[in-house]
Amino acid sequence: MNFALSPELEELQGTVRRIAREKVKPRAREIDEQDEYPEDLFEIFAKAGLFGLVIDEEHGGSGAGITGLTLAIEEVAKYSQAAALLLLLSRLPTGPLLIGGTSAQKHRYLPGIAAGTSRAAFGLSEPQAGSDVMGQSTVAVRDNDHYVLSGQKCWMSGVTVADWYVVHAKLHEGSHRDHKQTVALIVEREWDGVTVGNTDHKMGVRGVATGELLLDQVRVPLENRIGEEGGGFSVFMQGLNAMRPIVAARGIGLAEGALMYAVEYAKERTAFGQPLAHFQGLQWMMAEIAAEIEACRLLTYRAAWMSDRGEYGKNHAPFLSMAKWMATELAVKASDVCLQVLGAAGYMKDHMTELYYRDARQLTIVEGTTQIQKGLVADGLFRGDVWWD
Repeated sequence: MNFALSPELEELQGTVRRIAREKVKPRAREIDEQDEYPEDLFEIFAKAGLFGLVIDEEHGGSGAGITGLTLAIEEVAKYSQAAALLLLLSRLPTGPLLIGGTSAQKHRYLPGIAAGTSRAAFGLSEPQAGSDVMGQSTVAVRDNDHYVLSGQKCWMSGVTVADWYVVHAKLHEGSHRDHKQTVALIVEREWDGVTVGNTDHKMGVRGVATGELLLDQVRVPLENRIGEEGGGFSVFMQGLNAMRPIVAARGIGLAEGALMYAVEYAKERTAFGQPLAHFQGLQWMMAEIAAEIEACRLLTYRAAWMSDRGEYGKNHAPFLSMAKWMATELAVKASDVCLQVLGAAGYMKDHMTELYYRDARQLTIVEGTTQIQKGLVADGLFRGDVWWD
């Protein structure tokens, strides 16, 4: 058993750490306050090849996999969740394509993502169908060699800048809940009937807009279907399962960033004649966060290793969900504790702790809430997939 990173992954981690310190850290507050897409950081990431980490060399990437992207996002998320989201969007919409796409689809859509010359977004949630995926109403009706796609997707990160979307739809209108009557489609933004609707006013993770995708009788060629007809739910869920360590990395990075910030403050700020760092009550609070960061890192790195081995099926999902659940809840806890260490100062925009606090809350909701993750773990426990003898 070897817990060390390979020389290649160590080099990647060092490179991204340097970029995060020099380029991301100085921009974090400005991105949040201006709520404008950080095109400068996108270009820096593209030049460094970070959008191709999860894409194989045949399709223009470096083949560093989920593990490589997990490490990169952890470093960037120490300072900016918006910047981390830029990297995450190299995998979320490409996931179904990487898992179930044809060779032609991969050659058409993946090189642009890897090079940073095109962008994509992921269309699953709807106003009345978040965690309840099969409560959706978007429908794709087969018409010879096309699907006619109509519906509304919401809360789509990067929707305003995407060149194409991966969209989940039912094959028939109505309230049926048959998972085998769904389809995954690649939809290009320039097609007739595709419109970006309203964008959201968010509490945190500002700078990368989320919003609506409106689909009105969009004609999608049959060759843009990912996987088999009826297999949309399966390929989307596998894609999300494989994403768990990447979202977990956002949580770990945020917790690390918040704790480092609080430690530096506690060493400099004095009260009752001594630095805050000398008070045992604060020491214990911060030591607990440090230990939980390391525990969540082990869960997350294992989950990334599993995803890179193709272990993201139903029987593996509980272990992937553990990482997402624990790391994102830790981000909320860490941001709360570290804000408390700073006291009134931590609540003010003079300090990064209030930004960490706002950004953290999103993580326990996106790509499967904490409650969904707990349900998946419980399912695995009672099926026997999580067992110890």
